[in-house]
Amino acid sequence: MEDTLKRLLIVETEAEELVTNSKAEKEQIIQQALTETHQAEQQFKTKIPDIYAEFKQKAEERAIQSIAELNKRYEERKTNLRELAIDNQQKALEAAVQIITQVKSNG
Repeated sequence: MEDTLKRLLIVETEAEELVTNSKAEKEQIIQQALTETHQAEQQFKTKIPDIYAEFKQKAEERAIQSIAELNKRYEERKTNLRELAIDNQQKALEAAVQIITQVKSNG
């Protein structure tokens, strides 16, 4: 009986050691995870200016492209309106000449 009690005490002591070691290992894993998370957060924070600069550059490039497209459309529209004005000017002159000739022939 004494041997059984001694073995039970030894097993209980070993179990307590396992629990203590497991708790310590758990705490170490938690601390390691916190450290890695903090490092990842710091790395991200250091990359923020680069991310912002890249985003700003792309936005500026898109803005420049949009402005160029708008200028192209503006120039095309201006050319079309100029051609239309020239065409209408000729028609207006012809109509004016016709009205003047009708007035002279009637009057």
